[in-house]
Amino acid sequence: MKTIALTALAAAAAVATVAAPAAAQPYGRDHHRYEADRYGADRGDYNLNKRQNHLQNSIERGVRLGSLTRWEARRLQAEFNEVARLEARYRYNGLSNWERSDLDRRFDRLERQIQLARSDTDRRNYSRR
Repeated sequence: MKTIALTALAAAAAVATVAAPAAAQPYGRDHHRYEADRYGADRGDYNLNKRQNHLQNSIERGVRLGSLTRWEARRLQAEFNEVARLEARYRYNGLSNWERSDLDRRFDRLERQIQLARSDTDRRNYSRR
């Protein structure tokens, strides 16, 4: 009986050891490194254009699938356009680290807004049933 209990305990410990790193979330200073990997840029640099395309596609997909209302899509698109205009202004003289961080924060906020709007229940195209 002790052998079975010890074997089960060892198996559980092995699974926990392997699964723990996979469950880790990026926080703090490593957040930008994670975002760079996520949007296909080299380490230390991150491609804003790919991130913008991802956000634009997410809004369009929400409209196409009916998970965003027209009002939500307009609001999110206006927010997206505002950040895109700001990025163009920042890029005029080259992006500083502060400007890149500011854009990153704004894109993070917009991404959260898109996710929340797509997952709420105040929409749905009932004609698609």
